[in-house]
Amino acid sequence: MAFKLNISEKNGKTWKLETENEVFLEKALNDKIEGRDISGDLSGYEFEITGASDKAGFPSFKEVEGIGLGKLLLDYGKGMHRKPRGLKKVGSKPEGLRLRKTVRGRIISPDIIQINLKVLKEGSKKLHDIFPEQNQPKAKAEIKTEPVAQ
Repeated sequence: MAFKLNISEKNGKTWKLETENEVFLEKALNDKIEGRDISGDLSGYEFEITGASDKAGFPSFKEVEGIGLGKLLLDYGKGMHRKPRGLKKVGSKPEGLRLRKTVRGRIISPDIIQINLKVLKEGSKKLHDIFPEQNQPKAKAEIKTEPVAQ
């Protein structure tokens, strides 16, 4: 089982990493993890688990105990962004809209695929040196022009 890690820095940059490491199993949201437990390159770093989602896309909520699925009655905000029919105004929160949504518990289990991490303490090496392939600028799309026949 591979975990897809999203490591975010304070400046807004996010680094992606895939790992087979099972150090995350039985950890909960808001737990702290040492970087050397994930990879030798990340020694000196300290991370906090800020969120996760499972293979079906259900997000982990800290309000749900355990590893299983649960249903929460959510109002507009985290985990619920749907607008009711007829509401066209952008930026307005719907009044009184609540939906029962399926969410996963806060404990990391083998069903979890993606884990979001926040950098709490930086190590000696910078993340852009550890992940040089992700530090490249995005390639611009080439515009193909066909010669006009006369």
